[in-house]
Order: sequence, then C-alpha cells, then structure tokens
Amino acid sequence: MVIRSKTLRLVILISTVLITIIVAIQLVWLQKVYLYEEKQFNINVSKSIRSLYTDMELVNDATDNVQKVIENVNPDVYILKIDCSPNLEQLWENLKGELTDFDVYTDCRAAIYDSASKKYIAEQYINLPDAYFASDKEKELPVYDRDFSYIALYFPHRGQYIVKQMIFWIASSGLLLLVLIGFGFSIFYLYRQKFFNETQKDFVNNFTHEFKTPLAVIKIAADVLQQKNIVEKPDKLSNYAGIINEQTSHLQSQVQRLLEIAYTDRSSLPLEKEKFDINLLIEESINDLQPLIEQKGALLQTNFATADPMLYADKPYLRLCLINLIENAIKYAENPLIDIKTEVDSGHFYITVKDNGIGIATEHQKKIFDRFYRIKDGELHTSKGFGLGLNFVKKVIDTHKGKIEVSSEPGRGSAFTIILPRK
Repeated sequence: MVIRSKTLRLVILISTVLITIIVAIQLVWLQKVYLYEEKQFNINVSKSIRSLYTDMELVNDATDNVQKVIENVNPDVYILKIDCSPNLEQLWENLKGELTDFDVYTDCRAAIYDSASKKYIAEQYINLPDAYFASDKEKELPVYDRDFSYIALYFPHRGQYIVKQMIFWIASSGLLLLVLIGFGFSIFYLYRQKFFNETQKDFVNNFTHEFKTPLAVIKIAADVLQQKNIVEKPDKLSNYAGIINEQTSHLQSQVQRLLEIAYTDRSSLPLEKEKFDINLLIEESINDLQPLIEQKGALLQTNFATADPMLYADKPYLRLCLINLIENAIKYAENPLIDIKTEVDSGHFYITVKDNGIGIATEHQKKIFDRFYRIKDGELHTSKGFGLGLNFVKKVIDTHKGKIEVSSEPGRGSAFTIILPRK
C-alpha cells in the first residue's frame, strides 16, 4: 500500500505542478493581452487626436508633426497643444465623433487650459456608449502647468474599459481555471477514496498483528499447561493460567479500540485518562510477555525512577505501547538483552526501552512510525509483522501530547524513548 499511495501522491504532485504552471501561463497571457489592449487604446486615442487636428485649426502650423503637440502625461490623461481658442460646440462634437470613429467608447472629460490665467476656462463631459459613473463628472480635473494653452483629455475609466475589452479572455481563463480546480478536486477525492479502500483492505489482511503478541503468549502458556508435570508445579500452573485469563480479557477490551483506529483517519484517539504508577505498569507489561521472554531466553534489566512515579494517562493504551516496544526488542535480537529505564522531572516522564538487536539505519528511522512501513533488505522485508505496531505507538504518544524518539545504529541495537507530560 505504501508504494501505491506514494505513486498516487506523486501523480497528485505532478498534477498540482502542471495546474500551477498552466495558471501561471494564463496570468502571463492575460497580462500580455492587457498590455496589448492598453497599447491599442493609446493608438486609437492618438489617431482620434490626429484626426481632430486635421478637422479643426488648433495650431498655427498645420504641417508640424502632430506627435510633437501631444503629451501623454499619465495613462489616463492626454494634453493637446493649441494656439487658438476653438469653437467649443464644434470641438466637443468633433472630439466625440473622432473617438467613436476610432473605437474609443469609454467616457472622457475634456477641458481647455488657458496659459494666461493658468486654469481651465471650459470643460465638457463626453458621454460615450461605455460611460460609467456620472459622479466622475463632479471630480475636479488636475491642472498641469504649461507655458502654452492646451486641451486636456481625461479618461477616468480607461482601466475598466480595457478590462471590459478583455472579457472574452478573462471568461475563458476563468472557465479553464474552474475546470482545473475541479480536476484537482476530483484527483484528490479519488485519491482519498482509494486510500480509504486500501486501508480497509489492508486492515482486513493485517489487523491480526495487533493481537499477535497476546495470542502468542496465550499459545505458549497453553503449551506449558499441557506439560505432564505441570500439576506438580502449582505456582507455575497458577501463574500461566492467570496469564491466559489476563491476555484474553486484554484482547476483548482492545478489539473495539483497535477497530476504531483502523477504520478512521483521525489524528488522535479518544483517551480515558487515569492516575497510575508507571513503574508498576511496565512490570505488568513485562509479565504479560513472560512466556515469550522465557522462550527467547531474553534478559531484562529495569532501572526505575523512585521519586513520584505517578502518571496521568490512558493506561490500557500505554500498556499496549510498552508491550509493542518490549516485544520488538525481544524479536530483533539473537540473545536479547533489554534495559528498561524510567526518569522523571518536574514536567515530564521518560521511558526508555533499549535493546541489543539488529538496529535501524538512519534513513529508516523517520519512516518506521509510518503506517504499514517495513524495512526492506533488497526485495525482502527484514522486519517482522505488518508495519502497524510503531505507528500505533506514535499515535498514542502524540494523542497524549508527548513524543517518541529513536536512537539506533545498525548492528548495535536501538533505544526508544517515550516522553510524556505528567498531567
């Protein structure tokens, strides 16, 4: 499942990058279209002004280059040099006609500046088909101080007009963007559905891992109880019968909780916290694994903190975590030597399980807590189980707002340290 999920994540990543590139290209294209439309607007206005100069005698030297008497002081304002006082009615009428003839349909405010009085002496609002807000008529036109008289043409909605000219490109880009977003959501939805389906399938195939240790302990204990001379050892008989009873009860109490973990993707678990002695819980966990310890000939050493070993946490979940870690320490060593240590400070409790097993390479240490992750040596899995145990341990510790750290070196064993807040 890991490989399949990684492949799907790679597909989603590539799709996201492609969508981002397409969107970026669309934005660049829209910018280029805007610049083109802006340039076309300036050309059309310039053509209108040239034609206006041709229609009316606004300058003394008609042979002078018209471009020399046109000044574009900012994108919205044009200044037209004049040498005489034109007929206003004719000027406004000709100006409106020239603008529409050259496809300039946005509204325009025209004013005549008198160089002698240093102010506008006449003003007119040219109401073209694409006029916007009448309130713009009331705004005061900025005065540009020049040593000559001129006609000022102010296009207050030039930007909106250009954007309106781009409506087809904007609409098509928006539609493409919506399609891409829909495509992205579809891929993400299909990925989630596939992930859930694979999780359920893997759970059906692999859920027994969480119960394997208790069942193995029960099986070993049952084999001991079937020995012919077991009746001659009442203490051992009682001890192993008690282990079977305890492990059976433990399995029953954990079935529902483990099902809840496997069938949901919640980042945390429902905790039922209580105050208990963590050292005693570790001893109980070791006792649960006693048949397995005897079978492997494992040697366990404990070094418990004696100062206030009380912890407020979910006891059953934490017990399962300890069993997981101790069982792994037993499994991955030829002659298991396990050191379990607890430490306490003012705010945290530290539990370290150290072994002399095969160890974990650095590149695997961050991945061993992933669900279904198992270390491979070539094409073979070197780790036993199905890659659920450590993922469950980390989820429990994370839900307690703690953390778990691993220190390991191949061939020299591993040390797992659980750090839990005391409250």
